[in-house]
Amino acid sequence: MSAPAPAVIPRESEFSPGRTRYSVALLITVYTFAFIDRNIVNVLLQPISLEFGLTDTQLGFFSGTAFGIFYATLGLPIAWAADRVPRKRIIGAALAFWSVLTAMQGLATGFVSLALTRIFVGVGEAGCSPPAHSIISDLHSPERRARALAVYAFGIPIGGSLGLLIGGWMRELFGWREAFMVVGIPGVALSLIVFATLREPKRGYWEGGARNPAGTSIADVFRFLARLPSFWHLAFAGSLHAFYGYGAAAFNPVFFERSHGMGPGEYSTIAAGIGLTAGLLGTYLGGWLGDRYGARDVRSYPFVPAIGSLIGIPFVFAAYLVSDARLALVSLLVPSAAAGLYLGPTFAMTQAIVPPHMRAQAAAVLLLVLNLIGLGLGPQFVGLLSDQLKPAYGVESVRYALLFTIATGAGWSSIHYWRASTTLGRDLEAQKALA
Repeated sequence: MSAPAPAVIPRESEFSPGRTRYSVALLITVYTFAFIDRNIVNVLLQPISLEFGLTDTQLGFFSGTAFGIFYATLGLPIAWAADRVPRKRIIGAALAFWSVLTAMQGLATGFVSLALTRIFVGVGEAGCSPPAHSIISDLHSPERRARALAVYAFGIPIGGSLGLLIGGWMRELFGWREAFMVVGIPGVALSLIVFATLREPKRGYWEGGARNPAGTSIADVFRFLARLPSFWHLAFAGSLHAFYGYGAAAFNPVFFERSHGMGPGEYSTIAAGIGLTAGLLGTYLGGWLGDRYGARDVRSYPFVPAIGSLIGIPFVFAAYLVSDARLALVSLLVPSAAAGLYLGPTFAMTQAIVPPHMRAQAAAVLLLVLNLIGLGLGPQFVGLLSDQLKPAYGVESVRYALLFTIATGAGWSSIHYWRASTTLGRDLEAQKALA
């Protein structure tokens, strides 16, 4: 028996199509800047390690844990504010703050100053996605949200690819310090555009308006979500994607440099091409397939990333076991596409199963789980495992650390997505009863 799709109140869009497209495009640009600033560090880890004499464990802490813990936890109070005050103010201020701190990473004098500036980049970026998810959900009707949120998530492969490309060539031509400064400063100018041109849609527009915009605490949101098993399966499935995705993003440049002798410019150019093709395609397909089949049966939303995760696993083994560097990179095309399938469906269903006045906070809870487990632990786990494997495998230790992390995470996440499909319809009904 199929589960019902979420209901929508028939009405005209609040803004013109052009204004809606502009708002989404501007939010994608902000998200792209976030991932440029977040991911550029990955292609800079090797020279940072050599200059300061850092272990892989320290590299994992700097690239993942130092950022992820504060990014995830501070998203909660920021989202609480985003459900009450104009969301564009939060996004604009956060963008300016993290951009300045990204540039300041280039002034680091050692591991401690690196970690501290990285922490504050995470503090700033915590103000990006929860309010953006809320705005995009109010701009689009329920049957179009997965695609809209998937398009917003284009910022991940675009920003990640540009971060690699800019960081790789800046490192090769000038140095790792200059790379941080070049990508950080433009974000301040973009924040002024956000303040001046982004318009706020009415909260809960498609559901008839938010009925309790100011009275819901984060504790209320946790209590509501605690009764929704589909949310927790979606969150843990997504966090496992983030766990291996961030781990791979941090240590793939190290792997190709150590194991294949590939220079940063060459690696970043090829990897950016993969992100801008397979990464974008997979991210869009996740939202498109979810909306196409979810209109008839909402269980299709979690089925899409579950199936994609399993399809990518054989190609992961090929990528990390072949001896040819370019063949390894080509083998990453399918896993890169499969890894993006989860974004649109996971984000859209999280917005669908909570009332409108909880959306920013629900997005923050989702991102809390995703980033504590994924960003906070993924790079750290790969670094720790690589250090543990070094006595047996030497320079090849990172190869097997990456293979184990990605294959295990992808398989495990598919189980949670399947479990989410079994309770999603019931949880949507619970939301409609309170909306």
